[in-house]
Amino acid sequence: MDINETAVFAESSEDMFTNRPVSMNEKNNLLQIEEHMYILDDVKKPNVFRNMFPYSEIPKIPFNDRIVPHNMPKDIWITNTTFRDGQQSRAPYTTEQIVTIYDYLHKLGGPNGMIRQSEFFLYSKKDRDAVYKCMERGYKFPEVTSWIRASKDDFKLVKEIGKKETGILVSCSDYHIFLKLKMTRKQAMDHYLSVVRDCLDEGIAVRCHLEDITRADIYGYVVPFCLELMKLMDEYKIPIKIRACDTMGYGVNYSGAVIPRSVQGIIYAIHTHAGVPHELIEWHGHNDFYKAVVNSTTAWLYGCSAVNTSLFGIGERTGNTPLEAMVFEYAQLKGDLNGMDTRVITELAEYYEKEIGYKIPERTPFVGKNFNVTRAGIHADGLLKNEEIYNIFDTDKFLNRPVICAVSNTSGLAGIAHWINAKFKLTGEKAIEKNSDLVKAIKGWVDEEYASGRVTVMTDNELYAAIDRFSKELGLESLCKDTI
Repeated sequence: MDINETAVFAESSEDMFTNRPVSMNEKNNLLQIEEHMYILDDVKKPNVFRNMFPYSEIPKIPFNDRIVPHNMPKDIWITNTTFRDGQQSRAPYTTEQIVTIYDYLHKLGGPNGMIRQSEFFLYSKKDRDAVYKCMERGYKFPEVTSWIRASKDDFKLVKEIGKKETGILVSCSDYHIFLKLKMTRKQAMDHYLSVVRDCLDEGIAVRCHLEDITRADIYGYVVPFCLELMKLMDEYKIPIKIRACDTMGYGVNYSGAVIPRSVQGIIYAIHTHAGVPHELIEWHGHNDFYKAVVNSTTAWLYGCSAVNTSLFGIGERTGNTPLEAMVFEYAQLKGDLNGMDTRVITELAEYYEKEIGYKIPERTPFVGKNFNVTRAGIHADGLLKNEEIYNIFDTDKFLNRPVICAVSNTSGLAGIAHWINAKFKLTGEKAIEKNSDLVKAIKGWVDEEYASGRVTVMTDNELYAAIDRFSKELGLESLCKDTI
Protein backbone atom coordinates (compact mmCIF):
# COMPACT_ATOMS: atom_id res chain seq x y z
CA MET A 1 0.00 0.00 0.00
CA ASP A 2 1.53 3.33 -1.02
CA ILE A 3 1.01 6.86 0.16
CA ASN A 4 -1.86 7.44 -2.27
CA GLU A 5 -4.06 4.60 -0.98
CA THR A 6 -5.21 3.55 2.44
CA ALA A 7 -8.10 1.36 1.29
CA VAL A 8 -8.77 -1.76 3.29
CA PHE A 9 -8.96 -4.92 1.19
CA ALA A 10 -12.05 -6.93 1.98
CA GLU A 11 -10.42 -10.17 0.87
CA SER A 12 -6.97 -11.67 0.51
CA SER A 13 -4.94 -10.49 -2.46
CA GLU A 14 -5.24 -13.82 -4.28
CA ASP A 15 -9.06 -13.59 -4.13
CA MET A 16 -9.21 -9.90 -4.95
CA PHE A 17 -9.98 -10.27 -8.66
CA THR A 18 -11.67 -13.70 -8.76
CA ASN A 19 -14.56 -12.71 -6.46
CA ARG A 20 -15.27 -9.25 -7.86
CA PRO A 21 -18.26 -8.77 -10.17
CA VAL A 22 -17.56 -7.68 -13.72
CA SER A 23 -19.60 -4.72 -14.96
CA MET A 24 -19.76 -2.47 -17.99
CA ASN A 25 -18.35 1.04 -17.64
CA GLU A 26 -20.92 3.16 -19.48
CA LYS A 27 -18.45 5.99 -19.99
CA ASN A 28 -15.79 4.07 -21.92
CA ASN A 29 -17.83 0.96 -22.84
CA LEU A 30 -15.23 -1.37 -21.35
CA LEU A 31 -15.72 -4.16 -18.85
CA GLN A 32 -14.26 -3.39 -15.45
CA ILE A 33 -13.67 -5.02 -12.07
CA GLU A 34 -14.06 -3.01 -8.89
CA GLU A 35 -10.79 -3.72 -7.12
CA HIS A 36 -11.34 -2.47 -3.60
CA MET A 37 -13.88 -2.39 -0.82
CA TYR A 38 -13.59 1.01 0.82
CA ILE A 39 -14.45 0.53 4.49
CA LEU A 40 -13.65 2.72 7.46
CA ASP A 41 -10.07 2.42 8.66
CA ASP A 42 -10.68 3.14 12.36
CA VAL A 43 -7.06 3.84 13.27
CA LYS A 44 -5.98 4.09 16.90
CA LYS A 45 -3.66 7.04 16.31
CA PRO A 46 -4.28 10.02 14.02
CA ASN A 47 -2.73 9.93 10.56
CA VAL A 48 -1.57 13.51 10.09
CA PHE A 49 0.55 12.76 6.97
CA ARG A 50 3.65 14.06 8.67
CA ASN A 51 5.69 13.17 5.57
CA MET A 52 3.69 15.80 3.64
CA PHE A 53 2.95 18.22 6.45
CA PRO A 54 6.06 18.55 8.63
CA TYR A 55 4.93 21.51 10.71
CA SER A 56 8.46 22.80 11.26
CA GLU A 57 9.12 22.78 7.51
CA ILE A 58 7.31 23.93 4.36
CA PRO A 59 4.65 21.38 3.28
CA LYS A 60 5.75 18.85 0.66
CA ILE A 61 4.06 18.05 -2.66
CA PRO A 62 4.91 14.41 -3.47
CA PHE A 63 4.03 12.71 -6.77
CA ASN A 64 3.24 9.13 -7.75
CA ASP A 65 2.18 9.90 -11.36
CA ARG A 66 -1.24 8.34 -11.01
CA ILE A 67 -3.30 10.20 -13.58
CA VAL A 68 -7.08 10.57 -13.58
CA PRO A 69 -9.05 11.63 -16.67
CA HIS A 70 -10.81 14.92 -17.25
CA ASN A 71 -14.50 14.50 -16.46
CA MET A 72 -16.16 17.92 -16.50
CA PRO A 73 -19.93 17.75 -15.97
CA LYS A 74 -22.21 19.11 -18.68
CA ASP A 75 -23.59 21.66 -16.22
CA ILE A 76 -21.37 23.54 -13.81
CA TRP A 77 -22.28 26.49 -11.60
CA ILE A 78 -21.25 28.81 -8.78
CA THR A 79 -22.41 28.98 -5.16
CA ASN A 80 -21.79 31.79 -2.71
CA THR A 81 -20.49 31.97 0.86
CA THR A 82 -20.18 35.76 1.14
CA PHE A 83 -22.62 35.84 4.07
CA ARG A 84 -21.03 32.86 5.86
CA ASP A 85 -17.28 32.37 5.33
CA GLY A 86 -17.10 35.92 3.98
CA GLN A 87 -18.26 37.28 7.35
CA GLN A 88 -15.69 35.36 9.36
CA SER A 89 -12.87 37.74 8.47
CA ARG A 90 -14.50 41.18 8.54
CA ALA A 91 -17.08 43.19 10.43
CA PRO A 92 -20.51 41.64 9.93
CA TYR A 93 -22.69 43.12 7.22
CA THR A 94 -25.87 44.91 8.25
CA THR A 95 -29.16 43.33 7.27
CA GLU A 96 -29.68 46.04 4.66
CA GLN A 97 -26.23 45.43 3.16
CA ILE A 98 -26.86 41.69 2.94
CA VAL A 99 -30.15 42.20 1.13
CA THR A 100 -28.60 44.68 -1.31
CA ILE A 101 -25.69 42.34 -2.08
CA TYR A 102 -28.14 39.46 -2.48
CA ASP A 103 -30.05 41.54 -5.05
CA TYR A 104 -26.81 42.13 -6.94
CA LEU A 105 -25.98 38.40 -6.87
CA HIS A 106 -29.39 37.59 -8.31
CA LYS A 107 -28.81 40.05 -11.14
CA LEU A 108 -25.25 38.84 -11.75
CA GLY A 109 -26.29 35.17 -11.88
CA GLY A 110 -28.80 35.89 -14.63
CA PRO A 111 -31.98 34.09 -15.64
CA ASN A 112 -30.31 30.67 -15.70
CA GLY A 113 -29.29 30.85 -12.04
CA MET A 114 -25.54 30.55 -12.55
CA ILE A 115 -25.13 31.61 -8.92
CA ARG A 116 -27.15 28.69 -7.63
CA GLN A 117 -27.12 29.13 -3.84
CA SER A 118 -26.09 31.55 -1.12
CA GLU A 119 -25.49 30.28 2.42
CA PHE A 120 -26.21 32.13 5.64
CA PHE A 121 -25.47 31.86 9.35
CA LEU A 122 -28.53 31.46 11.57
CA TYR A 123 -27.07 32.21 14.99
CA SER A 124 -28.03 35.84 15.61
CA LYS A 125 -31.29 37.69 15.15
CA LYS A 126 -29.57 39.84 12.55
CA ASP A 127 -28.59 36.73 10.60
CA ARG A 128 -32.12 35.37 10.69
CA ASP A 129 -33.63 38.77 9.78
CA ALA A 130 -31.39 38.86 6.71
CA VAL A 131 -32.47 35.34 5.74
CA TYR A 132 -36.15 36.26 6.00
CA LYS A 133 -35.73 39.47 4.01
CA CYS A 134 -33.79 37.72 1.25
CA MET A 135 -36.40 34.96 1.11
CA GLU A 136 -39.10 37.63 0.77
CA ARG A 137 -37.49 38.68 -2.51
CA GLY A 138 -38.93 35.50 -4.00
CA TYR A 139 -35.92 34.78 -6.21
CA LYS A 140 -35.44 31.23 -7.41
CA PHE A 141 -31.69 31.92 -7.53
CA PRO A 142 -29.55 32.26 -5.52
CA GLU A 143 -31.42 29.84 -3.28
CA VAL A 144 -31.16 30.89 0.37
CA THR A 145 -29.59 28.08 2.40
CA SER A 146 -28.13 27.74 5.87
CA TRP A 147 -24.96 26.46 7.56
CA ILE A 148 -24.77 24.74 10.94
CA ARG A 149 -22.37 22.66 13.01
CA ALA A 150 -23.07 18.95 13.38
CA SER A 151 -25.15 19.71 16.46
CA LYS A 152 -28.73 18.82 17.29
CA ASP A 153 -29.16 22.26 18.89
CA ASP A 154 -28.03 23.95 15.66
CA PHE A 155 -30.45 21.74 13.73
CA LYS A 156 -33.34 23.29 15.69
CA LEU A 157 -32.48 26.64 14.08
CA VAL A 158 -32.92 25.15 10.61
CA LYS A 159 -36.30 23.70 11.57
CA GLU A 160 -37.44 27.02 13.04
CA ILE A 161 -36.60 28.99 9.93
CA GLY A 162 -38.20 26.44 7.62
CA LYS A 163 -35.30 25.81 5.23
CA LYS A 164 -35.34 22.71 3.03
CA GLU A 165 -31.55 22.37 2.86
CA THR A 166 -28.73 23.06 5.26
CA GLY A 167 -24.99 22.70 5.25
CA ILE A 168 -23.45 20.74 8.13
CA LEU A 169 -19.83 20.93 9.25
CA VAL A 170 -18.40 17.40 9.18
CA SER A 171 -14.65 17.79 9.70
CA CYS A 172 -12.88 14.85 8.06
CA SER A 173 -9.15 15.01 8.76
CA ASP A 174 -7.56 13.32 11.77
CA TYR A 175 -6.29 16.76 12.76
CA HIS A 176 -9.91 17.67 13.49
CA ILE A 177 -11.34 14.29 14.46
CA PHE A 178 -8.63 13.35 16.95
CA LEU A 179 -7.05 16.64 17.94
CA LYS A 180 -10.06 18.98 18.00
CA LEU A 181 -13.13 16.78 18.50
CA LYS A 182 -11.24 14.23 20.64
CA MET A 183 -13.02 11.38 18.86
CA THR A 184 -12.07 8.32 16.86
CA ARG A 185 -12.99 8.11 13.18
CA LYS A 186 -15.88 5.76 13.94
CA GLN A 187 -17.19 7.99 16.70
CA ALA A 188 -17.04 11.03 14.42
CA MET A 189 -18.72 9.19 11.54
CA ASP A 190 -21.49 7.84 13.77
CA HIS A 191 -22.09 11.31 15.23
CA TYR A 192 -22.23 12.96 11.81
CA LEU A 193 -24.53 10.30 10.39
CA SER A 194 -26.94 10.68 13.33
CA VAL A 195 -27.29 14.43 12.70
CA VAL A 196 -27.70 13.85 8.96
CA ARG A 197 -30.40 11.29 9.68
CA ASP A 198 -32.18 13.77 11.96
CA CYS A 199 -32.27 16.27 9.10
CA LEU A 200 -33.52 13.70 6.64
CA ASP A 201 -36.22 12.58 9.08
CA GLU A 202 -37.56 16.15 8.88
CA GLY A 203 -37.38 16.16 5.08
CA ILE A 204 -34.41 18.55 5.06
CA ALA A 205 -31.71 17.98 2.45
CA VAL A 206 -28.13 18.00 3.72
CA ARG A 207 -24.93 19.49 2.34
CA CYS A 208 -22.00 17.88 4.15
CA HIS A 209 -19.02 20.23 4.47
CA LEU A 210 -15.99 17.91 4.65
CA GLU A 211 -13.67 20.34 6.43
CA ASP A 212 -9.91 19.95 5.91
CA ILE A 213 -10.24 17.34 3.16
CA THR A 214 -6.73 18.06 1.81
CA ARG A 215 -5.26 16.62 5.03
CA ALA A 216 -7.73 13.73 5.34
CA ASP A 217 -7.36 9.99 4.74
CA ILE A 218 -9.29 9.87 1.48
CA TYR A 219 -9.71 6.10 1.13
CA GLY A 220 -9.56 5.26 4.84
CA TYR A 221 -12.20 7.78 5.94
CA VAL A 222 -13.61 10.16 3.30
CA VAL A 223 -14.73 7.57 0.74
CA PRO A 224 -16.22 5.19 3.37
CA PHE A 225 -18.07 8.15 4.94
CA CYS A 226 -19.42 9.30 1.58
CA LEU A 227 -20.53 5.74 0.80
CA GLU A 228 -22.58 5.75 4.01
CA LEU A 229 -24.08 9.10 3.06
CA MET A 230 -25.07 7.72 -0.34
CA LYS A 231 -26.80 4.82 1.41
CA LEU A 232 -28.82 7.32 3.44
CA MET A 233 -29.68 9.21 0.27
CA ASP A 234 -30.97 6.01 -1.33
CA GLU A 235 -32.97 5.22 1.80
CA TYR A 236 -34.61 8.63 2.16
CA LYS A 237 -34.70 9.67 -1.51
CA ILE A 238 -33.45 13.11 -0.45
CA PRO A 239 -30.28 14.60 -2.02
CA ILE A 240 -27.11 14.70 0.08
CA LYS A 241 -24.40 17.01 -1.25
CA ILE A 242 -20.70 16.60 -0.61
CA ARG A 243 -18.70 19.81 -0.25
CA ALA A 244 -14.96 19.14 -0.40
CA CYS A 245 -13.39 21.88 1.74
CA ASP A 246 -9.75 22.77 1.15
CA THR A 247 -9.75 24.54 4.49
CA MET A 248 -6.03 25.26 4.65
CA GLY A 249 -5.42 25.78 0.92
CA TYR A 250 -3.18 22.70 0.63
CA GLY A 251 -4.82 21.47 -2.57
CA VAL A 252 -2.72 21.36 -5.76
CA ASN A 253 -3.77 20.90 -9.36
CA TYR A 254 -0.56 19.23 -10.56
CA SER A 255 -1.00 16.12 -12.65
CA GLY A 256 0.23 13.02 -10.81
CA ALA A 257 0.37 14.64 -7.36
CA VAL A 258 -0.43 12.43 -4.37
CA ILE A 259 -3.69 12.61 -2.44
CA PRO A 260 -4.83 14.14 -0.18
CA ARG A 261 -3.22 17.19 -1.82
CA SER A 262 -4.36 16.32 -5.35
CA VAL A 263 -7.60 18.15 -6.19
CA GLN A 264 -8.36 15.90 -9.15
CA GLY A 265 -7.57 12.83 -7.06
CA ILE A 266 -10.05 13.90 -4.38
CA ILE A 267 -12.84 14.61 -6.87
CA TYR A 268 -12.15 11.32 -8.68
CA ALA A 269 -12.36 9.38 -5.40
CA ILE A 270 -15.62 11.03 -4.34
CA HIS A 271 -17.30 10.55 -7.72
CA THR A 272 -15.89 7.21 -8.91
CA HIS A 273 -15.27 5.29 -5.69
CA ALA A 274 -17.93 6.80 -3.41
CA GLY A 275 -20.50 7.06 -6.20
CA VAL A 276 -21.46 10.67 -5.58
CA PRO A 277 -23.10 12.19 -8.70
CA HIS A 278 -21.43 15.20 -10.31
CA GLU A 279 -24.30 17.51 -9.42
CA LEU A 280 -23.94 16.72 -5.72
CA ILE A 281 -20.20 17.52 -5.50
CA GLU A 282 -19.01 21.01 -4.57
CA TRP A 283 -15.52 22.46 -4.06
CA HIS A 284 -14.74 25.06 -1.40
CA GLY A 285 -11.22 26.48 -1.61
CA HIS A 286 -8.97 28.79 0.37
CA ASN A 287 -6.10 30.85 -0.96
CA ASP A 288 -3.29 30.18 1.54
CA PHE A 289 -0.91 29.09 -1.24
CA TYR A 290 -2.37 31.30 -4.02
CA LYS A 291 -4.23 28.36 -5.57
CA ALA A 292 -7.89 29.03 -4.77
CA VAL A 293 -8.90 29.87 -8.34
CA VAL A 294 -6.89 27.23 -10.21
CA ASN A 295 -7.95 24.54 -7.73
CA SER A 296 -11.60 25.49 -8.15
CA THR A 297 -11.31 25.29 -11.92
CA THR A 298 -9.54 21.94 -11.57
CA ALA A 299 -12.44 20.66 -9.47
CA TRP A 300 -14.81 21.59 -12.29
CA LEU A 301 -12.61 19.89 -14.87
CA TYR A 302 -12.46 16.60 -12.98
CA GLY A 303 -16.09 16.08 -12.05
CA CYS A 304 -17.36 18.68 -9.61
CA SER A 305 -20.47 20.63 -10.68
CA ALA A 306 -20.43 23.40 -8.07
CA VAL A 307 -17.67 25.76 -6.94
CA ASN A 308 -18.21 27.72 -3.74
CA THR A 309 -17.01 31.34 -3.76
CA SER A 310 -17.16 34.65 -1.95
CA LEU A 311 -17.25 38.15 -3.40
CA PHE A 312 -13.73 39.51 -3.96
CA GLY A 313 -12.37 36.41 -2.20
CA ILE A 314 -13.19 37.85 1.24
CA GLY A 315 -12.99 35.02 3.74
CA GLU A 316 -11.08 33.29 6.53
CA ARG A 317 -7.31 34.07 6.62
CA THR A 318 -6.20 34.54 2.99
CA GLY A 319 -9.75 34.27 1.75
CA ASN A 320 -11.87 32.07 -0.47
CA THR A 321 -12.14 31.60 -4.21
CA PRO A 322 -13.30 34.98 -5.60
CA LEU A 323 -16.76 34.76 -7.14
CA GLU A 324 -15.88 37.17 -9.94
CA ALA A 325 -12.89 35.03 -10.92
CA MET A 326 -15.06 31.95 -11.43
CA VAL A 327 -17.50 33.92 -13.59
CA PHE A 328 -14.72 34.47 -16.10
CA GLU A 329 -13.30 30.95 -15.61
CA TYR A 330 -16.73 29.62 -16.57
CA ALA A 331 -16.85 31.78 -19.68
CA GLN A 332 -13.40 30.61 -20.76
CA LEU A 333 -14.27 26.94 -20.24
CA LYS A 334 -17.77 26.96 -21.73
CA GLY A 335 -17.41 29.67 -24.38
CA ASP A 336 -20.26 31.88 -23.13
CA LEU A 337 -21.63 33.46 -19.96
CA ASN A 338 -24.92 31.53 -19.89
CA GLY A 339 -26.86 34.69 -19.05
CA MET A 340 -24.56 36.16 -16.39
CA ASP A 341 -24.45 39.98 -16.37
CA THR A 342 -20.78 40.68 -15.70
CA ARG A 343 -21.30 44.45 -15.52
CA VAL A 344 -22.83 43.84 -12.07
CA ILE A 345 -19.34 42.92 -10.85
CA THR A 346 -18.30 46.55 -11.25
CA GLU A 347 -21.50 47.72 -9.55
CA LEU A 348 -20.72 45.44 -6.61
CA ALA A 349 -17.15 46.73 -6.37
CA GLU A 350 -18.42 50.31 -6.31
CA TYR A 351 -21.01 49.43 -3.67
CA TYR A 352 -18.39 47.82 -1.44
CA GLU A 353 -16.09 50.84 -1.67
CA LYS A 354 -18.69 53.61 -1.42
CA GLU A 355 -21.36 52.12 0.86
CA ILE A 356 -19.59 49.44 2.90
CA GLY A 357 -16.21 51.17 3.08
CA TYR A 358 -14.23 48.13 1.96
CA LYS A 359 -11.01 49.03 0.16
CA ILE A 360 -10.39 46.66 -2.75
CA PRO A 361 -6.65 46.32 -3.46
CA GLU A 362 -5.93 48.38 -6.55
CA ARG A 363 -4.41 45.55 -8.60
CA THR A 364 -7.13 42.98 -7.93
CA PRO A 365 -8.16 41.38 -11.25
CA PHE A 366 -11.47 42.60 -12.73
CA VAL A 367 -12.37 44.89 -9.80
CA GLY A 368 -9.27 46.76 -8.61
CA LYS A 369 -8.88 50.42 -9.51
CA ASN A 370 -5.80 49.68 -11.60
CA PHE A 371 -6.58 46.21 -12.99
CA ASN A 372 -6.73 47.53 -16.58
CA VAL A 373 -4.61 50.65 -16.12
CA THR A 374 -1.21 50.91 -17.79
CA ARG A 375 1.54 53.36 -16.91
CA ALA A 376 4.23 52.60 -19.45
CA GLY A 377 4.45 55.01 -22.36
CA ILE A 378 5.24 52.27 -24.89
CA HIS A 379 2.12 50.38 -23.74
CA ALA A 380 0.05 53.53 -24.05
CA ASP A 381 1.24 54.00 -27.61
CA GLY A 382 0.05 50.48 -28.40
CA LEU A 383 -3.30 51.08 -26.73
CA LEU A 384 -3.80 54.26 -28.72
CA LYS A 385 -3.35 52.27 -31.94
CA ASN A 386 -5.41 49.25 -30.87
CA GLU A 387 -6.48 48.56 -27.30
CA GLU A 388 -6.48 44.78 -27.87
CA ILE A 389 -2.70 44.91 -27.74
CA TYR A 390 -2.63 45.57 -23.98
CA ASN A 391 -6.15 44.80 -22.68
CA ILE A 392 -7.26 41.29 -21.66
CA PHE A 393 -10.69 41.60 -23.33
CA ASP A 394 -13.24 44.34 -23.98
CA THR A 395 -13.40 45.46 -20.37
CA ASP A 396 -15.69 48.34 -21.30
CA LYS A 397 -18.28 45.92 -22.71
CA PHE A 398 -18.14 43.31 -19.96
CA LEU A 399 -17.33 45.41 -16.89
CA ASN A 400 -18.14 49.02 -17.84
CA ARG A 401 -14.42 49.62 -17.29
CA PRO A 402 -12.65 51.08 -20.34
CA VAL A 403 -8.91 50.50 -20.41
CA ILE A 404 -7.04 53.48 -18.95
CA CYS A 405 -3.49 54.82 -19.08
CA ALA A 406 -2.39 56.38 -15.81
CA VAL A 407 -0.58 59.64 -16.43
CA SER A 408 2.92 59.89 -14.97
CA ASN A 409 6.45 60.77 -16.08
CA THR A 410 6.57 57.58 -18.19
CA SER A 411 3.22 57.98 -19.98
CA GLY A 412 4.41 60.11 -22.88
CA LEU A 413 2.14 61.87 -25.35
CA ALA A 414 0.36 58.60 -26.21
CA GLY A 415 -0.54 57.89 -22.60
CA ILE A 416 -2.03 61.34 -22.07
CA ALA A 417 -4.01 61.14 -25.30
CA HIS A 418 -5.32 57.71 -24.40
CA TRP A 419 -6.35 58.88 -20.91
CA ILE A 420 -8.33 61.78 -22.37
CA ASN A 421 -10.03 59.64 -25.02
CA ALA A 422 -10.94 56.92 -22.52
CA LYS A 423 -12.24 59.26 -19.83
CA PHE A 424 -14.38 61.27 -22.23
CA LYS A 425 -15.27 58.37 -24.55
CA LEU A 426 -13.84 60.11 -27.61
CA THR A 427 -13.64 57.85 -30.65
CA GLY A 428 -13.21 58.18 -34.41
CA GLU A 429 -12.91 61.74 -35.63
CA LYS A 430 -13.54 63.11 -32.15
CA ALA A 431 -10.53 61.32 -30.66
CA ILE A 432 -7.62 63.49 -29.52
CA GLU A 433 -4.35 62.83 -31.38
CA LYS A 434 -1.16 62.40 -29.35
CA ASN A 435 0.52 65.24 -31.27
CA SER A 436 -2.29 67.73 -30.65
CA ASP A 437 -1.47 71.07 -28.99
CA LEU A 438 -3.60 70.18 -25.98
CA VAL A 439 -1.75 66.92 -25.33
CA LYS A 440 1.64 68.61 -25.79
CA ALA A 441 0.69 71.35 -23.31
CA ILE A 442 -0.43 68.81 -20.70
CA LYS A 443 2.75 66.78 -21.21
CA GLY A 444 4.84 69.90 -20.60
CA TRP A 445 3.02 70.49 -17.33
CA VAL A 446 3.41 66.82 -16.30
CA ASP A 447 7.15 66.91 -17.04
CA GLU A 448 7.53 70.03 -14.90
CA GLU A 449 5.73 68.33 -12.00
CA TYR A 450 8.12 65.37 -11.98
CA ALA A 451 11.17 67.58 -12.54
CA SER A 452 10.18 69.32 -9.31
CA GLY A 453 10.36 66.05 -7.38
CA ARG A 454 6.88 64.54 -7.74
CA VAL A 455 6.77 60.72 -7.39
CA THR A 456 3.01 59.91 -7.53
CA VAL A 457 0.80 59.53 -10.61
CA MET A 458 -1.38 62.45 -11.63
CA THR A 459 -4.86 62.29 -10.10
CA ASP A 460 -8.03 62.51 -12.17
CA ASN A 461 -9.01 65.84 -10.63
CA GLU A 462 -5.59 67.33 -11.39
CA LEU A 463 -5.85 66.24 -15.01
CA TYR A 464 -9.40 67.57 -15.34
CA ALA A 465 -8.23 70.95 -14.05
CA ALA A 466 -5.21 70.96 -16.40
CA ILE A 467 -7.37 70.07 -19.42
CA ASP A 468 -9.74 72.90 -18.56
CA ARG A 469 -6.90 75.43 -18.08
CA PHE A 470 -4.95 74.56 -21.23
CA SER A 471 -8.11 74.36 -23.33
CA LYS A 472 -8.91 77.94 -22.38
CA GLU A 473 -5.33 79.07 -23.09
CA LEU A 474 -5.45 77.41 -26.54
CA GLY A 475 -8.90 78.77 -27.34
CA LEU A 476 -10.48 75.31 -27.32
CA GLU A 477 -13.82 74.25 -25.91
CA SER A 478 -13.10 72.50 -22.60
CA LEU A 479 -13.97 68.83 -22.33
CA CYS A 480 -14.31 69.26 -18.59
CA LYS A 481 -17.02 71.86 -18.31
CA ASP A 482 -19.42 69.30 -16.77
CA THR A 483 -16.71 67.53 -14.75
CA ILE A 484 -14.90 70.07 -12.59
